[in-house]
Amino acid sequence: MINRIKSELLNLGLKFIDVDEKLVRLFLETKPENVSDIVILPTVKSVMRKMVNKLEEKNNQGRIYNGIINGIRVSIIQCNLGAPNMAIMIEALRRTKAKKIIRIDFCGGVAGLSSNVTIGNIIIANSTYCGDGTCPQYILKYPGLTTQFNSISNPLGRFQNLIAGSHEIFITYPDEDLTNILFNKAKELYQDAIKKVNLWTTDALFCETTDFLNAMRSINVEAIDMESSIMFLLGKKYNLKTSSILAISDLPGTEYDLLETNEIHPNMENGIDNAIRTLIQSLPEIKELL
Repeated sequence: MINRIKSELLNLGLKFIDVDEKLVRLFLETKPENVSDIVILPTVKSVMRKMVNKLEEKNNQGRIYNGIINGIRVSIIQCNLGAPNMAIMIEALRRTKAKKIIRIDFCGGVAGLSSNVTIGNIIIANSTYCGDGTCPQYILKYPGLTTQFNSISNPLGRFQNLIAGSHEIFITYPDEDLTNILFNKAKELYQDAIKKVNLWTTDALFCETTDFLNAMRSINVEAIDMESSIMFLLGKKYNLKTSSILAISDLPGTEYDLLETNEIHPNMENGIDNAIRTLIQSLPEIKELL
């Protein structure tokens, strides 16, 4: 009886809002108008804490922290780990006032290639290979997306039998103008510590085998994350400006493989602090983007 009364009251309330607002309230726990034009998306708690601590005139609306950084009003929302969570986040944000969305967090590095990435480097995504399982689901639902992105044969097939996973890997891209602002500011501030490289987005944090790393090197991928591919894909689909600024936290297959050793590189914290400073210094220019 109590549950039936609750559902009837809920349905009564839902009659006064549209489906878009319902979804925003469901996933962001606030009203669409409480989201700013510029949205910053950390993933791990430590980065979320660092960003929220930068806010002036801070206020909390559901999952969103609003305030001012470097004179610019922003919203900060912690996006949980992985491409499915990022897809849910973008689906909610596209139903708000958000127009410019920046992911800031850690990523893994792939050692031994031309950029010679190392722990503490700032990474700006040039492109992202969709090694996740979420992007293919959107491409299946919206086949027209295949005309907007390039694709390659899965490079893992060169090193092992592909008994599972996608045989075709699509490549998504961040917004060029937003990415250039971040890259140019990072270059101004940190010169050689900034790397603009190709990413691979994965769902499997614990599956970075030797074959996997060799496959990444074969296509010149120098960083690995778990969210950027779907953010860029949905940014393109929904006409949102998206980009990622990341910091290398570990190098799988080396002495600084977080899954194999307890040793933390001393530059790991410096890297994310420098990425945050770069983003903060970039905000006035980002605000002016149309």
